[in-house]
Amino acid sequence: MSDQFHAWGATMAPLNQEAEEATLGAVLAYPAAYALVAALLKAEDFFIVRHRYIWEAFTRLYQRGEPLDYLVVVSELRDMGRLDEIGGPAYLTQLINNTPSAVHAEVYSRLVLRTAHRRRLMAAADEIKALALNLDVTLEDVIKGAYTRLNDAAELSDQRGTRPFFEIVRDYFDKVENRLTNGQMPGLPTGFTSLDSLLGGLHKTDLILLGGRPGMGKTALALSTIFNILRADPQKRIALFSLEMNAEQVAQRAISMQAGLNVQALRLGTIGTAGWSKFVKASGEIAPYQLFVDERSSLSPLWVRTELQKLVRQGGPLDLVVVDYVQLMEADADYGAEKRVAEISYISRHLKQIAREFDVPVLAVCSLNRALEARADKRPILSDLRDSGQLESDADVVLFTYRDEVYNEVTEFPNMGEIICAKHRNGPTGTVTLFFEKTLAKWLNAAERSVDLSHI
Repeated sequence: MSDQFHAWGATMAPLNQEAEEATLGAVLAYPAAYALVAALLKAEDFFIVRHRYIWEAFTRLYQRGEPLDYLVVVSELRDMGRLDEIGGPAYLTQLINNTPSAVHAEVYSRLVLRTAHRRRLMAAADEIKALALNLDVTLEDVIKGAYTRLNDAAELSDQRGTRPFFEIVRDYFDKVENRLTNGQMPGLPTGFTSLDSLLGGLHKTDLILLGGRPGMGKTALALSTIFNILRADPQKRIALFSLEMNAEQVAQRAISMQAGLNVQALRLGTIGTAGWSKFVKASGEIAPYQLFVDERSSLSPLWVRTELQKLVRQGGPLDLVVVDYVQLMEADADYGAEKRVAEISYISRHLKQIAREFDVPVLAVCSLNRALEARADKRPILSDLRDSGQLESDADVVLFTYRDEVYNEVTEFPNMGEIICAKHRNGPTGTVTLFFEKTLAKWLNAAERSVDLSHI
């Protein structure tokens, strides 16, 4: 059942006629197969028109709860006025007789789906070409439209569908048993002991929001988490979409953290001979890390998805995706300044979808509104999330950074900071205390204070 090409407009389109015939024949021979195959296919997935008519007849009967019996299908096609167009009852009989095995209905249907996806990609390519030739459309809109059309054409539907509960319990049992046997944390460890005890690490498919007012160290916490993970296991693969800092600034922060060199001294080039040795050593240590940095200042969920697909194709699954930060992102459609809440809601929903689609935790840094500045207790709460309540709704975990010394110069704990877990969909909330080293823009476990004082 190899794919073939048949005339389609002015071009040739992929078609697997044998697979289309076998899929329909399998359902006619074994009607119970329809429910399994229908989870994959729609009428438009069939290239041959009469096969679409037959599939439509199957769907109409199934929706009415009537049997997909040969005689009933013939009657339905007659009522639709399509019986003669498909070749009459004899063609249905031919489909049944020529089907190798009704047991393999799902296999046949996947072959049909494969060629249908190829045709959609070809159609998308034609649309992209027409868009590029339209000089009234800006180049930016052409590129955005191209990504949209290509992504829509290439996107495969979620094949998991419904599953029997015994399978779900069995798989979960195996997962818990493995954790107990190997002593593994259920999620990806952040490297912060108290935070990992609260969250159990960063879990796949979770959207984790990390919020804070300016100067509270939210980006520093995101970067500290990234490099904690990579130091523990350099083979982990992490994608960072940095809208606020460029790639060089990310490297500067990383080397500062690794070498214990003052960020300002690095920026000014005043690290001295001893500092240079540390710089060289740290650069060599972090260079092999599997960190992929996108430094575009304009970013949409569609672009994030497209880049992640490319990274997965090139090197396999990712372990963490970080976006810094949400309010600097743009939606894939123009909502206008007056509809910013709707735009952020769109971005939030799609970040959660990305977490599920790529089976990876998504850590998204976000800003907070100014309302907390008027309160006596300036620790953030969920309602402080800026621009949209949808952020709170979509997030599985919401973390806030709070450093008392920003508001209180005579605080008892000048180098300490709080990580407030204000929402935890699958676990407890609470507050943990970490050490914040300002000269390195780095968060540390409270019991792990290690500072190079020579460059402060």
